[in-house]
Amino acid sequence: MTSYSWLIPIFPLLGFTINALWKKNIEGKTAGTIASATVLASFLITLALFFQTSSPTTVQLGSWISAGKLIVPFELLIDPLSVTMMLIVTGVGFLIHIYSIGYMHEDENCTTFFSYMNLFMFSMLVLVMGANYVMMFIGWEGVGLCSYLLIGFWFKNNSYNNAGRKAFIMNRIGDLGFLLGIFLLFSTFGSTSFADIFPAAGKLTSGDTTLTLATIFLLIGALGKSAQIPLYTWLPDAMAGPTPVSALIHAATMVTAGIYMIVRSNVLYSLAPLTSNIIVVIGTCTALFAASIGLFQNDIKKVLAYSTVSQLGYMFLALGLSAYSTAIFHVATHAFFKALLFLCAGSVIHALHGEQDIRNMGGLKKHTPITYITFLIATLAISGIPPFSGFFSKDEILAKAYEFSPIVWGLGILAAAMTTFYMFRLLFLTFFGSFRGTEHQAKHLHESPKVMTVPLMVLAVLSAIGGALNLPAIVGGSSSLEHYLHPSILSQKLGEEGLSHSTEYALIGASLLVIALMLSLAYTKFVKKQQIPQADGVELPTVQRVIYNKYYIDEIYGALFVQPYNFISKYGLTAFESLVDWTAEGCGDLWLWSSKYLRRLQNGNTSFYLFAMILAVIFIIFFNNYFM
Repeated sequence: MTSYSWLIPIFPLLGFTINALWKKNIEGKTAGTIASATVLASFLITLALFFQTSSPTTVQLGSWISAGKLIVPFELLIDPLSVTMMLIVTGVGFLIHIYSIGYMHEDENCTTFFSYMNLFMFSMLVLVMGANYVMMFIGWEGVGLCSYLLIGFWFKNNSYNNAGRKAFIMNRIGDLGFLLGIFLLFSTFGSTSFADIFPAAGKLTSGDTTLTLATIFLLIGALGKSAQIPLYTWLPDAMAGPTPVSALIHAATMVTAGIYMIVRSNVLYSLAPLTSNIIVVIGTCTALFAASIGLFQNDIKKVLAYSTVSQLGYMFLALGLSAYSTAIFHVATHAFFKALLFLCAGSVIHALHGEQDIRNMGGLKKHTPITYITFLIATLAISGIPPFSGFFSKDEILAKAYEFSPIVWGLGILAAAMTTFYMFRLLFLTFFGSFRGTEHQAKHLHESPKVMTVPLMVLAVLSAIGGALNLPAIVGGSSSLEHYLHPSILSQKLGEEGLSHSTEYALIGASLLVIALMLSLAYTKFVKKQQIPQADGVELPTVQRVIYNKYYIDEIYGALFVQPYNFISKYGLTAFESLVDWTAEGCGDLWLWSSKYLRRLQNGNTSFYLFAMILAVIFIIFFNNYFM
């Protein structure tokens, strides 16, 4: 089956080609069917590979770049890690495509939308299947392009265009670091292929300066793609695009690319303890920082966006602790419940004809029962409440954090507490109490069609039972995912002694106590007391105002980078443009002036020509006698 693995990215590329080239002749529903069918085909092939793959296999597809010492072939790496990521990308991606058929059916550019979605899938699959850093980078740039196209898909809205540009530019900052890392690895090892770099790197000593620098460069790329401090601000704005795009970016594709790249490079990072410690700090700070912003946001999608940034912080924390299989476990469970949360949000927005402010919702559980139940399941999962999937993956990260430092564990618990509060705040304000929208919205409240609700139900099941992928020994499991990924994670040993069961039980108990307190607080405030967030324009307490305005980070970035750039563009570049124009026009004026007088030398007077010739002969004789 490995020999057919090249078909996995080719099917979405085929869907993109059909919908892009014949978009004028294909209806939106047909385009959605074609796009979904190609992703389903990729998923089925990947599923077959899952049952056959136990060790890494490189599939050579031909030569690509050959310039001196630089040889980059077209090659795919089929191993447990790539197959796991491919299952997440194609499985969750397929459900999002099906959902999109119902969500986008009235859009005039529906066919274009599905062509972009297929191109997104193709790029992500190239990223996770590439057997060298150059192929990974091609997919890396592909998902960046597609995010730009899809975030700004409704391009008639200028703010959506700005959000797309913001995502594109901030990712280019990170991509520069990624490129520098690839250049350094090539100059050190003479290759960009994983099969050449990792064995050679394994022979170096821990803390090697070159490896440390290379991993820091690669980390910069991961910070941009996976939206970590300080390159996180693009992701909350990325929810400007259609809701299925938000689900695809936040759950199954782009933001997981940085996590995957570091896990793939686990041999390098295991030998760079300084970089790993930096990742721990960044991941912990991002998890806390983003979770605190989510406490006071009122846009249903923006709450979920900051939730994504926070959960990515948890994944980075696991990476910094060298718990690579744990990070992938949380990638998988997060894909289930975050895709579900965004698609449920889309269902709510669909029912309310575009309304996204939770202050104008309420009481929707009786009008949209399927959306409510599935949203509740996703909320329980992301909050880490057993036996839902998020409990197992998040608890595993927190246990690893406690082994590293009780302080880091405490900060992780604090982030989990805030997550529980803002997610149940979102749930209660959206689905409980009385409806606070307009009369027109109240008359037309309805559940979404089956093409949208069936994917919700499938994702709800996965969110509920997804923890079974890697059940720990403490609950009678055997850490199945960790064992499956072992051939790909060369730096992580199986069977390492961790915390005692009694300590784990104590940590779980503390975590559940904190979660219960936050749930009770949210229930008291937003169900019993029916408190509603303040309307815009109302003066807020200082701390709340700062957090509500996202700590003014966008404004700070604007003052430090955007405004100086605009100033240089307006004055510096304008002056330079004027200098160029003056130089070009001056040269033209000079030639006009000189030709006006020099042309008099060609006046047709023979005696003048003889006189000029004699002067020239005298000058030549004089020059030869005195200067030669």
